[in-house]
Parts: sequence; C-alpha cells; structure tokens
Amino acid sequence: MLDKFVTSMASLRIISGSIEILAALFMLKLGRVDKALAVNSALAFVGPSVLIITTAIGLSGMADRLSWGKIIWIGSGVACLLIGILKK
Repeated sequence: MLDKFVTSMASLRIISGSIEILAALFMLKLGRVDKALAVNSALAFVGPSVLIITTAIGLSGMADRLSWGKIIWIGSGVACLLIGILKK
C-alpha cells in the first residue's frame, strides 16, 4: 500500500504536468506569440505553487521524524529557491 503523503505529492505533480502539457497545446492552437506569452505568464504561478504545496505535504508526512531546526532549514531552502526564481 502506498503512503498517502507520497500519493498526494505524486498526484499533484501529475496534475501540474498535465496543466503544462495542456498549456503547450493551447499555445500551439493559439498560434500567436503574444497570446502564447500570456498563457506562459499564467503558468508562472503554477510551478512555485506546486513546489510549495508538495514540499508542505512532504514535510507534514515527515514532521514526526524531523526536528524543528531541520524543518526551518528546509523552509529556508524553499524560500531561497523561490526568491532566486521569482526575483527580477
């Protein structure tokens, strides 16, 4: 039997990947750079959101095995990733 946290994380990644593929197909259907760029911009929220949610699910699944110090280090790492990715 699969762990419910692993199943949740994998399901979220499958949904995220499906959204990415559907967006790519939609860009092809639109056929215009300006509209494809708008679709791509909307996807900018999907990636970081999925990262935060899957990390939170994983941390909640491991919370009983991690000290508060380690959880803070992991949270700091995710924050640094997001700052590096989203900061312009």
